[in-house]
Amino acid sequence: MSENKLNTTTFSASAFFRKYMMLIALVAVVIFFNFATGGRALYSQNITNLIAQNAYVFVLATGMLLCILTGGNIDLAVGSVVCFAGGVGAVMMDKNIPWPVAVVIMLVMGLLIGMWQGFWIAFVKVPPFIATLAGMLAFRGLSNVIMGGYAYAVNDTTYLKIFGGGADCYIPDFFAAVGPEMKAADGTVMNKFCLAAGIIFAIIIAVYTVLHRAYLKKYDYKVQPLVTEIIKTVIICAAIVWLFYKLSCYKGIPTAFIWIGLILGIFAYITTKTTLGRNLYAVGGNEKATRLSGINTKMVMFKAYTLMGLLAGFAGILNIARYVGAQPTYGMGYEMDAIAACFIGGASAYGGTGSIGGVIIGALMMGVINQGMDIMGTSSNYKLVVKGLVLLFAVFFDVVMKMKKKGGVKA
Repeated sequence: MSENKLNTTTFSASAFFRKYMMLIALVAVVIFFNFATGGRALYSQNITNLIAQNAYVFVLATGMLLCILTGGNIDLAVGSVVCFAGGVGAVMMDKNIPWPVAVVIMLVMGLLIGMWQGFWIAFVKVPPFIATLAGMLAFRGLSNVIMGGYAYAVNDTTYLKIFGGGADCYIPDFFAAVGPEMKAADGTVMNKFCLAAGIIFAIIIAVYTVLHRAYLKKYDYKVQPLVTEIIKTVIICAAIVWLFYKLSCYKGIPTAFIWIGLILGIFAYITTKTTLGRNLYAVGGNEKATRLSGINTKMVMFKAYTLMGLLAGFAGILNIARYVGAQPTYGMGYEMDAIAACFIGGASAYGGTGSIGGVIIGALMMGVINQGMDIMGTSSNYKLVVKGLVLLFAVFFDVVMKMKKKGGVKA
């Protein structure tokens, strides 16, 4: 039997809490703000707004994770790239260029910028901090040049509906005429299609978990303790059903949520099921050993920053749809939100560790804190203090866990 084929591990409460510490912290933060705001934080409309307002965080944090995996590297330019790509698209649509053409151009701009920065970092060996800091300054300046210092409105209703802007950017209730009308506790008519989608999604997750566990056991691979698996699956499925129930009590599924799901799903597959994903973790774990094993580490780094640029371009598409326009000041601080989401979600500051699931937790944590403190009327200065402390705690937790692992190896 090979070394990677092991028996089922036994359940350990301490191991469970260590592994899911940030998820537990997220639940605690949600409960705290629910009580602190008198329940307003969990209003259906506020949850919908939480998703729409933080769409850029999910997208950018996904790309940032790829950079961090390569060795704790970051991209400081993403906020400026979001502004630049969005500004280009808004100016094009203002000149009556069809929105599909503008979308393609925004994606291409993001891709080219990612390739540009990846070239300097991977092949010229300019430190990522310096290369992307230069990009942050340069593309912020180019954003002002493109827009001439003015704001540009986006008025194409089709574009706004598809990418999450305006009042009608929701998936219609295809089941509205099926069966009796359903109403929430406050009398709001529920979106039955949204609720059904949530239930089906939860069932798919549960079935996949069972089948995947059976597959691993069949070939004697290591599996999680049954208790851990059950607890995790029940929590995830319950959270999914609850989320879709809340969305159904407002207007249904926002289109921005669909785009977020697609991006997260695609990159979850890339990071866990592809050669590129395995190489990203390998480079972050030990770049020298990875290079000696025959892997082109320069191309791995180049691809990480290229994909980051592409996702920044896509975030620009969502951003101008959300704000129904573009301004030279948009995107400021976005890079910090993306970096914080990754580290809060469990990505290691040293590289080689992190997951899309962690990105989701980190982005939600940032969004809940922002929105909860907004509802409470807290000063923006205190919001920065709280987010900074949460980030520091997350990185501290990562450092402590690494020190414990090293101590275990020495023993």
